[in-house]
Amino acid sequence: MSATPKPKVTVILANLGTPDEATVPAVRRFLKQFLSDTRVIEIPKPIWWIILHLFVLTFRPKRVAEAYASVWSKDSPMREIVLEQTQLIKQRLTDENHQFDLTVVAAMTYGQPSIYTVFEQLEKDPQEHVILLPLFPQYSATSTAPLYDAVAKWIPKQRHLPGFTLIKDYYQHPMFIQALADSVLNYQTKYGKAEKLLMSFHGIPQPYADKGDPYADRCRMTAKLVAEALHLHEHEWAISFQSRFGKQEWVKPYTDVILQQWGEQKVKSVQVLSPAFSADCLETLEELAIQNKELFQHAGGGEYAYIPALNSDQAHIDLLASLVQANLDALTHTLAHR
Repeated sequence: MSATPKPKVTVILANLGTPDEATVPAVRRFLKQFLSDTRVIEIPKPIWWIILHLFVLTFRPKRVAEAYASVWSKDSPMREIVLEQTQLIKQRLTDENHQFDLTVVAAMTYGQPSIYTVFEQLEKDPQEHVILLPLFPQYSATSTAPLYDAVAKWIPKQRHLPGFTLIKDYYQHPMFIQALADSVLNYQTKYGKAEKLLMSFHGIPQPYADKGDPYADRCRMTAKLVAEALHLHEHEWAISFQSRFGKQEWVKPYTDVILQQWGEQKVKSVQVLSPAFSADCLETLEELAIQNKELFQHAGGGEYAYIPALNSDQAHIDLLASLVQANLDALTHTLAHR
């Protein structure tokens, strides 16, 4: 008598995305896809189409491609890290879940490997259940929600629908907070403690927050919990938001403004942590680590260091695997009682 087939389960680890190459054409393709998403840019479509095609995609790709080239190795840093994270988590989950025929894959909202390519594979090999883990610690309608939109576009076309679990975020998960705090402590063990710790998050336009996007509040909670875990006094740390785009107001305080002020105040040393990023990318490796260092020191500041993202650190892999494992355990219970 043949054994009962194991339930097929796919785990998708999804990040925002990256160009295929550090070239102007590749960056232009990526920016066009990314900035055409109405979740990201909430300007009326006809107006934004003109701005995007006549100005942004005409002038911005060259500058962005040069920035990518400064941090590019064999591939995009983000893609390399996400693929490594996926392999480590796949090994962990496969070893601990023999009750499932388990697949663990990486996906990007924009660029490759595309979330839509993953969905095409699911159509060819129907699954019992799919678990989607967006690698954004703090939910935002500009980052996590586009992945939900992708799921919503795919579902109506399916005849054989799997069960679906969407993990929203993990901005105050104890394992996440401890991993961030430990990354700071480990860095300071090697290089010493700075006068100031700046926790810088990717920003969003203030109107998005006013309309209900909880992202900025989640960032503030993450920063507060990390500061508490490190036993920092109020004068030893600050939170800020980076990467403003366009002329509208974004959530404050701004990273560049704080670093300019600290430089003018002759702050002797600054260390920068970016808890919004699960993998280092252009924003952290070029904007935070290089551009903002120059800004701070040009204004009169002293030493400046960027503390790397959690990337493939063991504590980070433990956290991400734990988030998925909790849902696999719940699925095991559900399947056993149906």
